[in-house]
Amino acid sequence: MGKEPRIEDLERALALKRREIRLKRWIREGRLPVEPSSPAPAPAAPEPPALPQDPIYHSEVEWEERRPRFRIRLPRPSWPAWRDRLLLAIEMVAVAGAVALLLFSWQTIRGMQSEAVAARITPSPTPLIQAVVLPGGHRPPTAPGGPAPNPEEVPEHLRALVAALPTPVPITPGPRSPSRIVIPAIGVDAPIVPGTDWEALKKGVGHHPGTANPGERGNMVLAAHNDIYGEIFRDLEKLRPGDEIWVYAGNQAYRYVVVQKQIVLPTQVEVMAPTRDPVVTLITCYPYLVDTHRLVVVGELR
Repeated sequence: MGKEPRIEDLERALALKRREIRLKRWIREGRLPVEPSSPAPAPAAPEPPALPQDPIYHSEVEWEERRPRFRIRLPRPSWPAWRDRLLLAIEMVAVAGAVALLLFSWQTIRGMQSEAVAARITPSPTPLIQAVVLPGGHRPPTAPGGPAPNPEEVPEHLRALVAALPTPVPITPGPRSPSRIVIPAIGVDAPIVPGTDWEALKKGVGHHPGTANPGERGNMVLAAHNDIYGEIFRDLEKLRPGDEIWVYAGNQAYRYVVVQKQIVLPTQVEVMAPTRDPVVTLITCYPYLVDTHRLVVVGELR
């Protein structure tokens, strides 16, 4: 093999090649360098030694003019800016979730409260009954002059006081007031009106003022005639323990079951006293067409 060229020889040959290329470009562009006047031309440089023709060191070099290139770069957000935006988005999502949770909880609580109120009927105030005689009393239709209120049922020492009482004011029934009574065993299906005075019992079964409403804890007192104005409670005496009494408040029905039946004097008003349990007390005159006593039937809520 031939002697390997030195690095200095290679650098010199490369410099000469660059100079030759530069001169050709200047000649092509018409930019020949001006020859200096004073100094004599430098002696020609010796020809560089020929490079070995070994393919390992032979390469063709392509030269191209470098031109400046410009690239427009848009500013990129830094990591802290992205982090702040991410944290802000997380906070907004957390706040929205908290608000939605509060609204859902509030609606759930209100729904539970409404269901609890609907399931639990709050008893209305049941004041002590101050009646002098039981409702429903009257002279029988066979008496001279026909049926009429019977003031003789009132104890003599209280008659003046009862006569001085004002005329009862009409009562407006509420949504929980009884509106209908059904007793399948004796074929009763009648409306219930507020009050148990003489005019009220002409219209149907009367609900004594101040007593409990259907389903409530307390004593719900209902009265009706047995021999006048429809004879609604004509067969009340036929009821037996276990018979059903259905009392409606609007569309809501409450089931009571007969547990007691008794005959009392008109002055035994204690049968209308408040009770701790929800009961219904049905009152009518007795016996039929005589009306000297009262028939009382008690039913318990089931």
